[in-house]
Amino acid sequence: MSEPVHSNRSGALLALAAFAVWATHDLGVKYLGASYSAVQIVFFSVLFNFPLATLMLISDPVDGHLRPIHPWWNLLRAISGVAGGVSAFYAFSTLPLTQVYALIFAAPLLVTILSVPILGETVRLKRWCAVVLGLCGVFVVLRPGATTLGLGHAAALVTAVGTALSAVIVRRIGREERSVVLILYPMLANVVVMGAALPFVYEPMPASHLGLLALISVMAFGATSLIIAAYKRGEAVIVAPMQYSQIIWATLYGALFFSERPDRWTMIGAGIIIASGIYIVLREGTAGASENRPVLRMRLRPETGTFLRSGLLMMRKGRTETGDPEER
Repeated sequence: MSEPVHSNRSGALLALAAFAVWATHDLGVKYLGASYSAVQIVFFSVLFNFPLATLMLISDPVDGHLRPIHPWWNLLRAISGVAGGVSAFYAFSTLPLTQVYALIFAAPLLVTILSVPILGETVRLKRWCAVVLGLCGVFVVLRPGATTLGLGHAAALVTAVGTALSAVIVRRIGREERSVVLILYPMLANVVVMGAALPFVYEPMPASHLGLLALISVMAFGATSLIIAAYKRGEAVIVAPMQYSQIIWATLYGALFFSERPDRWTMIGAGIIIASGIYIVLREGTAGASENRPVLRMRLRPETGTFLRSGLLMMRKGRTETGDPEER
């Protein structure tokens, strides 16, 4: 067995493990969402992640200050993180897990669109066709006019937009901004905004629920670590599609814990969206097809500003498989 094949297999397995942990993280969010506002869950999730952020501050070897080099891009990313965070947690609380994932999986399609004005990316006909097909899949999942659409559906779409916007912004400024700046500002924004709204929605939490929130934070950290290891061992074109395995866990967890049965149209729409996303990943992995490769590098998870996913990934040392410098 050649070394690249072995490394890709290891990377794929690590990614599958990571997204299994992420799906379990989302299961905990959905469970708590039955009793508490998304605002409250986001607020405490951020608080439990601050000790990890503090450790990263202490261990960061890069000299400098915490003032952003690109304040307006960081502000926009913080806004998208706050909106995406509360929307993601609300969507998980109110919609079947499979529907949430199907809609969030539209984020790579939106990354492709946003990379044109923000990154100057050239998107050719085949990728545009994949984007259009994927967006048709979103309509299949939503079926406007045939089903009743609610705030949960809107929240899932806001999450997809916020995730895509954050990913493209990080791709634009990540090489110049310190990792700790990219980590802290969305977290601080969440603390301020969710803290201001918390008195209006707060419900006392027993120790068991606080413990579950702490466990959710630990799972986010563990899943992030597994993703880092996966991208270190395997090629991005092999590792990235593993994110879609979350739909399997969503189906399993939804059936076991919430008596959710995904309908036929949700699964058909999800299949269309996933196929489009995988095609875009494969196109970006083709030499010369994409200069920035924004979808390959987004490591799809909702960009909530409640955990350290982006910052940790950008603190990887060394160079990527293409020889480009890592985002710091």
